Amino acid sequence: MATLLSVNVGTPEDVSWQGRTVRTGAWKSPVRGARTVRRLNVDGDGQGDLAGHGGEMRAVLVYQLQSYRYWREQLGRDDLTFGMFGENFTVDGLADDDVCIGDRYRIGEAEFEVTQPRVTCYRVGMRLGEPAMASLLVAHNRPGFYLRVLTEGRVEAGDEITLVRRGPEELSVADTDALLYLPGRDPARLRRALNIPALSPGWQTSFRELAAAREQEEDPAWQGFRPVRVARIVPETPAVSSIYLDSTDGTPLPRARPGQYLSLRLATDGTAPTVRSYSLSSAPGAGTYRISVKREAHGQVSGYLHTGLRPGDLVDIASPRGTFVLEAGTGPVLLVSAGIGATPVLAMLHQLAAARDTRQVWWIHTARDRARHVFADEAHALVAQLPHGHERIHYTAAGAAPDPRPGGPRIRYGRMTADSPAEMGIPRDADAYLCGPAAFMDALDAVLRGYGLAAERIHTEAFGALPALNPGVTPTAAVRPHQPAGSPAGGPPVTFARSGITTPWSPARASLLELAEACDVPARWSCRTGVCHTCVTLLLAGDVTYAPAPLEPPDAGSVLTCCSRPAGEVVLDL
Repeated sequence: MATLLSVNVGTPEDVSWQGRTVRTGAWKSPVRGARTVRRLNVDGDGQGDLAGHGGEMRAVLVYQLQSYRYWREQLGRDDLTFGMFGENFTVDGLADDDVCIGDRYRIGEAEFEVTQPRVTCYRVGMRLGEPAMASLLVAHNRPGFYLRVLTEGRVEAGDEITLVRRGPEELSVADTDALLYLPGRDPARLRRALNIPALSPGWQTSFRELAAAREQEEDPAWQGFRPVRVARIVPETPAVSSIYLDSTDGTPLPRARPGQYLSLRLATDGTAPTVRSYSLSSAPGAGTYRISVKREAHGQVSGYLHTGLRPGDLVDIASPRGTFVLEAGTGPVLLVSAGIGATPVLAMLHQLAAARDTRQVWWIHTARDRARHVFADEAHALVAQLPHGHERIHYTAAGAAPDPRPGGPRIRYGRMTADSPAEMGIPRDADAYLCGPAAFMDALDAVLRGYGLAAERIHTEAFGALPALNPGVTPTAAVRPHQPAGSPAGGPPVTFARSGITTPWSPARASLLELAEACDVPARWSCRTGVCHTCVTLLLAGDVTYAPAPLEPPDAGSVLTCCSRPAGEVVLDL
């Protein structure tokens, strides 16, 4: 019979770590007597980062006495006391390879359901003073697990733990954890995991993405950069020009997925080449590529593309990349853009029009006025080819003139509002693709969620660097990416393409992630030990080495920045 040995609680506190302040509830201590377990946590307990911990599906974290004994031996530690792994319940029994997702247990007055393994996170390493702990928990199949509270009630140390019902697929916590984080995953086991209603929504989403990736597994058409020839340059508006690119040998360029982008490497002033990324705006199967570039007031590269580039010139490009792509389906599609953000969704519109797709499709674009309305005629003609196409245009400039085209779309003046989706009759099961300035996408995301679209149906593509993801770290004022402090190092150049930074590598740094942080390049990470793949980044050129080796290598053409170093010159999509 399993037994509850200790109830542990702790409230969030600020902890200093590597020059940052981390808000965390990982410091938990045993309590005496009974405690009431409620829907969101144990009385007296709290979580510092609710995005990764806590909430209804992760109300109580469980860890086992047997794992404590294991780690005391493995780590040579005699100071591991209950609560140090961040758990609320320390138990005797309930091993990770025996407990299954969906199992229900009664402890004291309360009833619980197992929802997911522990999320790997750097904070357990902080708490134990073992930086690699997140990786070790997964590699040694000892993650621990979360419980949902089905019936609130009082529990205390010494309570027996009774199995009420076995999970429907009998998939253990250890197997579920390995299915997400370790290589060699079994497709049949993946399908079983998706059949468990108790599995938390976050893990269900991850497993659906893994299943979809297996069906769509594609390596980049080529590695690194290759030269292509500028075929022609066509002005679209006074500030936007389209650049058409052909192969140098006359063969069709590989097909891109609608919504992907190209990274260009250009020597604009005779110095080191600069890398910039631009969405493809052409039909995916055209055999050529088209990018459409807005000239920015102080943009060195965009200025060169508008004034220095000529037909016949050669430019280096990386293979089409990106996950902001039109997904196959039969449901309604919503393509929403502002300004030059029209480029990736225009490629999606080309794909839909070429197939005469029978889905309901809405094309919604916001521009300052008709003179700055990019692709106005092209998009209008494409929408007309769709059996169920709808078009809506917003002009935001005061006194903007109406669209002069006979039969053109009716122009709305001002931006979309919370009432716009209902006014347009947009179905709440539509898949929405948004691209434009960050403020535009944030506002539209809020409008669509408020209208009833599920978050997983709203896809966005950001200009420039992706927002940072540093769980638990107290936010600080944003700093523009820059060269790292100190004297220049002598290592190979590392380019952060989205941020426009090229800097020499220093062997004194532990990882590419550390270099990005030194440059204030927005970076995304969680475990910092090569487990969770939160830091996975497209590797546009070059190669890397790993230390420590990740538990599962990333896909070809990608890199885990948290545990990698450059093997030579590299270009990263950061």
